[in-house]
Amino acid sequence: MTPNFKEEKKLFKKGYGVIIGVDEVGRGPLAGPVTAVAIGILKISNFLRQGRESSTESGQFLISKTYLKGIRDSKKLSSKKREGFYDILTRNSKINWAVASVSAKVIDKINIQEATELAMKRAIKKLKIKPSFLLVDGNRPIKNLDIPQKTIIKGDEKVFLLAAASIIAKVTRDRKMLRYYKKYPQYGFDKHKGYGTKLHFKMLKKYGFCKIHRRSFRPIKHLK
Repeated sequence: MTPNFKEEKKLFKKGYGVIIGVDEVGRGPLAGPVTAVAIGILKISNFLRQGRESSTESGQFLISKTYLKGIRDSKKLSSKKREGFYDILTRNSKINWAVASVSAKVIDKINIQEATELAMKRAIKKLKIKPSFLLVDGNRPIKNLDIPQKTIIKGDEKVFLLAAASIIAKVTRDRKMLRYYKKYPQYGFDKHKGYGTKLHFKMLKKYGFCKIHRRSFRPIKHLK
């Protein structure tokens, strides 16, 4: 399955002017933040009206003479490809995006679902453009927002804006975990980014948890 602009196009035809895709990464790890991205492409409706829908259907999109060929859900891309798409997406003036993270400490206070929604709301609030409609990856709408929205299960595999959001969120969080690796090298955050791998469990058993571990998560609770 290749991400395309079918959802965005439907919404533009209904009169929504600013469509924003919202996705997150980092719900499952035992350590580090959850990170969300909100992203929209300015004047995308003009592009679609130029009769180039065929390129969007194949997952290709022309932005300022740059072909974004091969954009996928971030989990289906190599680290090198994610970094390449991240640079293209974040450096283009026609793309408006914002990122927000919620720390492990806050996750422990309010739970991972609430923390994920908080990260999404913060990212939306940081945008320089006001959304008229939100496309949200997953099956849970963002509560207490006065913006129309639609949830899409596995949306980052189907919708271009959600795939783009997933890439920026993944690269942002991975870079943050690499910085944590320098501070806590014994845990191997450079390899597993906080997820519950065999190496991570081995290091937890040897060293216990650190400040960025999610103490409310079951495997960490058992270390107390």
